[in-house]
Amino acid sequence: MGAVYRATDTKLNRDVAIKILPDAFANDPERLMRFTREAQVLASLNHPNIAAIYGIEERAIVMELIDGPTLEERIAQGPIALSEALPIATQIAEALEAAHEKSITHRDLKPANIKLTTDGRVKVLDFGLA
Repeated sequence: MGAVYRATDTKLNRDVAIKILPDAFANDPERLMRFTREAQVLASLNHPNIAAIYGIEERAIVMELIDGPTLEERIAQGPIALSEALPIATQIAEALEAAHEKSITHRDLKPANIKLTTDGRVKVLDFGLA
């Protein structure tokens, strides 16, 4: 749906992630609507295991930058011990529960849309199909 870049918010002096709607979709009303809906969905969610949105600009969503690998990258490194897997699964479930309590279904949950922070937290990303 969009390319994500690391950037610096010069007004607030912090690193952020910026999701940009590609030029190919800029004139597609359905894609624009989905992009806006993703921003609105993220704005309605406030949970430590869901990436936070900071704002929306023309064709760009400004979000929390999450350092660390995706769950897909972690899986590629080899088996995950039960002692590591259970906290990951629990945090994913807690994020989805928070979304479901607001009648939001992720619809694209996969290891590539889950980030693992360096301090052991899980962040669910990409609510573009929600």
